Amino acid sequence: MNPPQRKRPKRQLDSIIIHFDYDCFYASVFEAETPTLRSLPLAVQQKQIVVTCNYEARRRGLHKLQLIKDAKRICPEIVIVLGEDLTRFRNASKELYAFLKAFSWNSKVERLGFDEVFMDVSDLVEYNLGTLNRTNLSESFFCLSKNDPTNGFAFDASQVAGHTYPDSQDKLCLDAEVDALRLRLHLGSHLAEHMRHQLHSQKGYTCAVGVSTNKLLSKLVGSVHKPNDQTTLLPPYLPHPDGDGIDNVISFIDSHEIGKVPGIGFKLAKKIRAHVLGRPPEIDTNLVYGETKEHVLVADVRKHVGMSAETLEKLLGGPGTPHGIGLKIWGLINGCDDTEVGQAREVPKQISIEDSYIRLDTLEEVTKELRLLAVSLLKRMHADLTEDEEDQVQNRLEDDALGASATEINKKRWLAFPKTLRLSTRPRPPQNPDGSRNRSFARISRSAPMPNFVFNLKESLDALTDRLVSESLIPLFRKLHPEKSGWNLSLVNVAATNMVDAANEKGGVGRDISKMFRRQDDVLKQWKVKGPDDLMERAPNGNVEASNEVATPTETHRNGSEDVPTRSQDRGADGDTWEYGEEDSLGDSFRCDECGASMPLFAMAAHDRWHFEAR
Repeated sequence: MNPPQRKRPKRQLDSIIIHFDYDCFYASVFEAETPTLRSLPLAVQQKQIVVTCNYEARRRGLHKLQLIKDAKRICPEIVIVLGEDLTRFRNASKELYAFLKAFSWNSKVERLGFDEVFMDVSDLVEYNLGTLNRTNLSESFFCLSKNDPTNGFAFDASQVAGHTYPDSQDKLCLDAEVDALRLRLHLGSHLAEHMRHQLHSQKGYTCAVGVSTNKLLSKLVGSVHKPNDQTTLLPPYLPHPDGDGIDNVISFIDSHEIGKVPGIGFKLAKKIRAHVLGRPPEIDTNLVYGETKEHVLVADVRKHVGMSAETLEKLLGGPGTPHGIGLKIWGLINGCDDTEVGQAREVPKQISIEDSYIRLDTLEEVTKELRLLAVSLLKRMHADLTEDEEDQVQNRLEDDALGASATEINKKRWLAFPKTLRLSTRPRPPQNPDGSRNRSFARISRSAPMPNFVFNLKESLDALTDRLVSESLIPLFRKLHPEKSGWNLSLVNVAATNMVDAANEKGGVGRDISKMFRRQDDVLKQWKVKGPDDLMERAPNGNVEASNEVATPTETHRNGSEDVPTRSQDRGADGDTWEYGEEDSLGDSFRCDECGASMPLFAMAAHDRWHFEAR
């Protein structure tokens, strides 16, 4: 009997997770723009590397992360397109994400990079499980809407759509007691197939799909049959009490190389391989790949003498490694992953821009590259974190009869504010005596509060970029590399992180508070009781005139803090502004474009209303 620490972690079997992986996404974006490219060998180039290629190119011997010169030698007729500008890929990814999200009921739709999406469809499956006719599973109907019973598709619930692991599957007998998990996986597979076909017919993209009970297994099983196909991991998910402890999950995951398991990165896999082999594994020194030459399977790790969560904690733990890493990795190699699919977001959790270099070793070159990265970062922030303010201006026109100009209709507003600016670099290791160089993926980072001026939508992009580089990025770089020379960088990354949703984000928790204040007077007007202060109205010339309406004597009039400017908001008094301590300076403040006053983000709605009422 195994000791307690070697017991298999408990698996969560309540969820049905679908993983979508778009086939050759970068190449597919170009093919969607120019359909004639689909029949040609196509490669997408970044720097001197083939970052991806379509299946026609792969059929002719090309592969991703191949040098361009090698690709041209192997396939002289290759069509090469530049993929340095990520705008088209980002836009296509957002469009496809929105398409898939429209099928979700619980909004548990999480995007991973540009080309992967996780969906938790447990609620959809459970709803349709309750409507099944168990005596006639072959003639079932999958309902996609609770409000419209005709919105859906017919399917055969007695079979799995697509491929399965293991390969052989028996059709469910209509009169047999059906395993609940297996039937839910059947329904999930048919939903996945329907979405996959809709994605292809309406958007022109194909994808590989995996269906299982957690993110780890759905991602891995989706890679079994590529491209444009899907695979479902069938039960049993738990070992039989009288068996040898092997179930379909263990037999499936045991065949994977330890470095191919999601959640086990390059460094962790390297330590695990060395522990199992008893020596450092031999590494492929190729410039592009840098992978191990010796494969260590999950089964080799899991069955290794003395292997347990505690052993992995001692092996992998240390500075910079989160506590509990051993328990997490032990769970992964046993097919357990309790990570939930994230809620769908209108804005990203962070925006990150990076580039790699053969040699970057002078401050002049670094400054030039930082400016290019800063321009891209600001453009991304404007594209992903702002939206047109047309609906706000339209409400003002309708509700307040303000004669807004056409330029006002094109105003932007922020959906979220990144609180932190992070700069990361990857120094290239020094050369060894024999002229070789150790391969390193280590990055070093420094962070600072995101400067408030980047949120100024009236300032030109060039001006904002110059300030961001000179006032923020260069100081961060000097903290990372205090020495004036002697360093050589292979990568630089600039990121906007620690997002705080604005109160006016669509679909967010908060509504547009400023809009609510602007509309409340008209909405409550029919119930408003006039007080003495309301007897005087201001004429267009600025003079005060008497009102013809009579107030009831029991009414009193109050001015709340939103009704009048504070000293810090009214710069006309003595120029006072908000003062911030160290904690307050982490991006939780904003400078008004109209009057220049600085204040916390939560105060902007009231401040905006004050400007509006003062006009």
